[in-house]
Amino acid sequence: MQDLGNTRYFKVETDKTTVKEILAEVYSALTEKGYNPVNQIVGYIMSGDPTYITSYRNARSLIMKVERDELVEEMLTEYIRSSHWK
Repeated sequence: MQDLGNTRYFKVETDKTTVKEILAEVYSALTEKGYNPVNQIVGYIMSGDPTYITSYRNARSLIMKVERDELVEEMLTEYIRSSHWK
């Protein structure tokens, strides 16, 4: 019989991949397959339809791990940073 009087601890492994890394990987996969990565990513963000993203190199699964608003936030933040607005 199990001892239910003690607390058991367990650690859940989480994926530490950043939004930036996911976008870079998806961009690379789309480019390798001959797609226009900007058009495809915008199509995905606007529609939510994952078929805009190739399944090549697991890109579709990767991008679906991130909320679309997080993708927009990351891209806008990087654009502002590179434009020296901040």
